[in-house]
Amino acid sequence: MITKTVTAVAGALLMLPLAAAPAGADTTPAAAPPLTLADAIDQLPSAPESREGYKRTSFKHWVDADRNGCNTRAEVLLAESRVEPTVEARCRVVSGEWYSYYDGVTVTAPGGLDIDHMVPLAEAWDSGASAWDAARREAYANDLGADASLVAVTARTNRSKADQDPADWLPPLADAHCTYIAEWVGTKLRWQLAADDTERTALTNIANGCGQQQVEYEPAP
Repeated sequence: MITKTVTAVAGALLMLPLAAAPAGADTTPAAAPPLTLADAIDQLPSAPESREGYKRTSFKHWVDADRNGCNTRAEVLLAESRVEPTVEARCRVVSGEWYSYYDGVTVTAPGGLDIDHMVPLAEAWDSGASAWDAARREAYANDLGADASLVAVTARTNRSKADQDPADWLPPLADAHCTYIAEWVGTKLRWQLAADDTERTALTNIANGCGQQQVEYEPAP
């Protein structure tokens, strides 16, 4: 009799639905522990690149995702200004002070700045984003969840970079190279984007001169 009772209770428990997460519970993926630059590069998925079918319009930007009246470009300018920025109607940022770490230049007029996608949209497409749906590509192109994803830099450095990876372009300021590739690798890990052999070799070669540089990232939701 006891055996039958225990069996019946166990069976009833197995039939109970799993408890749902409490309303409002944080479902954001946990941050990965800090990695050395070399270890982070090793964790990048490997794959050949393909630009077949790429269109910049496949990545909708700049959007006002939180509907607060400021689009992604304005949000980055507001976040990165080193002084209280001047903002006019419709969240038009007209002045502030920004440090473009690619070239070590301080800018006070936002018209001289571009918002750079750390991993350019075309490179993201080549590295795995071609398989994403439109909503995920939009989330990538407007990623305000990680400081490294979008960065305000001088327009001339952003345009010289274009869609090149670190095998073909590095910031003109040599002191920025280690930070730059750490943020590049962190962004790729955040979005699980791959690296091809040429890119991986370039990253490894640069990392050899970066001492104890670490990579921190949170997986994208």
